[in-house]
Amino acid sequence: MRAILRPLPRAVTRPFSILLLLAWGAVMVALVHRSYLQASSATLATDLARYGTSAAWRGVYYRGEKIGFTVSQTVPKDDGFDLEEDGRLQMSLLGATTPATIRTTAHVDASFTLRSFEFSLDPGTGPVTVSGQVAGRRLTLGVTSSSGTRTEVRELAEPPALSLNLSRRLANGGLVPGARHEWTVFDPATLRNAPVVVDVGKRELVRGAGVPVPAFRVDMAFAGLRTTSWVTDTGEVVREESPLGLITVRESAENARAMAVSSRVQTDLLKAAAVVPVTKARIDEPRDVRRLRMRLDGADLSSPDLQGVGQSVNGNLVEIQDAQGLRAGPGDPDASRFLAPEPFIESDAPEIVAQAEIAVRGVTGTRARAERLTRYVNGLLDKKPTVSLPSAREVLRTKVGDCNEHTALYVAMARALGIPSRIAVGLVYVHGAFYYHAWPEAYVDEGGGRGLWLPVDPTLNQFPADATHVRLARGGLDKQTVILPLIGRLKITVLDLELAPNATTILPGKQPVDLGELAIPTPRGESRCQCSSQPSQAQRR
Repeated sequence: MRAILRPLPRAVTRPFSILLLLAWGAVMVALVHRSYLQASSATLATDLARYGTSAAWRGVYYRGEKIGFTVSQTVPKDDGFDLEEDGRLQMSLLGATTPATIRTTAHVDASFTLRSFEFSLDPGTGPVTVSGQVAGRRLTLGVTSSSGTRTEVRELAEPPALSLNLSRRLANGGLVPGARHEWTVFDPATLRNAPVVVDVGKRELVRGAGVPVPAFRVDMAFAGLRTTSWVTDTGEVVREESPLGLITVRESAENARAMAVSSRVQTDLLKAAAVVPVTKARIDEPRDVRRLRMRLDGADLSSPDLQGVGQSVNGNLVEIQDAQGLRAGPGDPDASRFLAPEPFIESDAPEIVAQAEIAVRGVTGTRARAERLTRYVNGLLDKKPTVSLPSAREVLRTKVGDCNEHTALYVAMARALGIPSRIAVGLVYVHGAFYYHAWPEAYVDEGGGRGLWLPVDPTLNQFPADATHVRLARGGLDKQTVILPLIGRLKITVLDLELAPNATTILPGKQPVDLGELAIPTPRGESRCQCSSQPSQAQRR
């Protein structure tokens, strides 16, 4: 579903990080498929035929194991250069093979200033393409999918750049040991400008394609992540390393395209996706939780987005009250701003409006309509893990997805019905661990100037969402990237747990109750999120 991305010297590592975020969000676990790349040789030959003998090929690794490849080249033009890059990432999500394809092209002038770009991500159901034309600080954006094209114009605080050409900008006089550069980078995956800080270190010998190459060590900081790259005098990236365990290494074309992944990556990614809490009492039915108090270590909890809607934060202590007990208070004067369409939340699209009306036909009252919409979206989508840019129109077309797709479609349809709605991202508890997840929050106007925000979960068919939903941020992919620095660092200690009066508390070592069959089996001895599965019978209450 939001996984999963930080501007690096080239475009590839950030989009691949976003793909991992989406994969983790999809089912809270990404298992790399042990096979060769499944795309047909004919398709590969067509897509990659434009790359000549001077193209740079790189293998993409996760903690030392091959999971994909990229190829890039710079083509001189009369007025500058065309920068081109293609990438493939092969993943298996709960047994479903997902070959994600990324393509980025950019046109820059002779000084490598960005003039236009096109970025596309295809999860196998058709590409979503983001294109842009830059004129000074004005950016004209277009988002194209099988459902059509939407455009908008944005005025940026300063001219944007793509991460794709940062290494070239460094080579153009910026590779001086001890130098620091502060630039603004536009990320086509999140449609946002963001600052990036680049520190140039000493020249080192780095092994690339089996041969040691002299290159400058370059450290980049963005959105709480620090990434290290080694860049040659000509702007070629020999190696890149991300704190998420992602590494890209210069290789021959033949070696880069070879995909033979060991089973160690599957176990490693499975463990990386879960946050197993320290707790004295186990939660066997999340819907029974009435109050949950925990300590979160390894995360910045200072954002105001973490307060409210049943959740309160004091330092590193988080307390969540069951949303069933939330009551209306003074109305939120800002609620109406969550009615407007956004690039991937196309609430004004005719097909979204029409489907929303069908979903709540015959139902009156905001709360009742919000609940009916929750049930409708849950039943509408085929529960499959998907690595994509979750566009509501595309979700409605394909009717396939995980928590990102469920959330995007719900928010768009709710807004189409006049129900303010927004995206929440964070953690949810499933079978012994917390997993990364996305869900909507809907505003229920009860009249008389009173109302309340309710967390809902169409993926798990919960209205309202249970009290194990721990919100870490609000918003689309540009906000969801705050999760990335937490992977492998976040620690949770459950301090207090209050269950419903009729709930049965099961202590560790006791025999658990039968929760009913799950649509996707959970492996014994390991925790796995059922974000993309149908809920258990108890969750349907």
